[in-house]
Amino acid sequence: MRRSAPARAPITSPAAATVFTTVLTEGPVSRVDVARRTGLSSAAVTKAARPFIEAGYLEELASGGRTAPGAGRPANPLAIRPDREYFAGVKITGDDLIGVVTDLRADVRASARHALTGHDVDHVVRALADLVGELLDAGNLRERAHCLGVAVSGDVDRASGVVRYSPFLGWRDVPLAELLDDATGLTTTLENDVKALAVAEQWFGEGVGASSFALVTVGTGIGSALVVNGALVRGAHGVAGEIGHVPVLDGGPSCHCGGRGCVEAIASTEAILTRARLVTGEASLSMDDAVTRARGGDEPLREVFAAAGHAIGLGLAALVNLFGPERVVVSGEGVATYDLFEERIRRTFAAQAFGSAARCGLVIRPLPFEEWARGAAAVAVQSLFVSGSG
Repeated sequence: MRRSAPARAPITSPAAATVFTTVLTEGPVSRVDVARRTGLSSAAVTKAARPFIEAGYLEELASGGRTAPGAGRPANPLAIRPDREYFAGVKITGDDLIGVVTDLRADVRASARHALTGHDVDHVVRALADLVGELLDAGNLRERAHCLGVAVSGDVDRASGVVRYSPFLGWRDVPLAELLDDATGLTTTLENDVKALAVAEQWFGEGVGASSFALVTVGTGIGSALVVNGALVRGAHGVAGEIGHVPVLDGGPSCHCGGRGCVEAIASTEAILTRARLVTGEASLSMDDAVTRARGGDEPLREVFAAAGHAIGLGLAALVNLFGPERVVVSGEGVATYDLFEERIRRTFAAQAFGSAARCGLVIRPLPFEEWARGAAAVAVQSLFVSGSG
């Protein structure tokens, strides 16, 4: 049985959540501007903000004498007090645990990386608890840290805290959040890693100010997350937006999901390397060597990357045609070799995107794994302050 999150933040209504997140993502901002941006009345904004000020999460800044339009008193801007509380975030990969501690604005205050020597659930839980303890103790932050966010690839049920399926860890139906609650003493929020990164981008990155955007990650897997009308889209089963498992080649290579011809089966790092070894006849070819030779003009290898770019372009076009986001942010470790994909991605996308959907901007944003851990911490922030986020 999961423990419920501790009731500290004064979220008493949807209006309170709206006011707080507006100040968090767009502040410092006056009450008048909060009312204008949210559609709430000035009185409702004042009522919602007061408990946050009293609890130390928000503060009023000096206005410098500026007055609100139509008002006879200074429009003191509201701002977050970022050091009111700290949040731990961990990204789990097949090889490493990457951990951070952030403040309320998800600014990283400490980070560390530990090698993961095995995928046994008990081992991962112990290693993750040790990493989080090390980070909190090093910064003397334990007294003001109560929440942990964990990002893991695969099919994750955030509400129950269960990893239903993670191909890279070989896990099925692991109650990870409950195990980490007990191991760390923190309230754990579990999220798919791409969705966690999207939360950080929505609140603090390329998604700020956009009513809709998509995040697509290229690398070990091909992942995506969608934000529509300001909300992360999960779908009825929590796996909405998985363009990595959209079939784009009839009879194509097998995918670990059980399908064939998926984007991920053609364009993931492993798929590219497998194809590169096949076309060169070199079973020991490394990805670094394949990239170097492709950049040096090796045409068979360049075509391998181009085919991957074509598959990604088809996936992006399907995503944009279905959901119509304002922009698509492309990230992940595979972005380091984006020059080998870009021409084919853009050509395929332009050809397959329907009508004005082709105007959707593609933003390339390289992000280290520490940013994924920051995304996990942002999910912990979100779970504490946003009603219904789970």
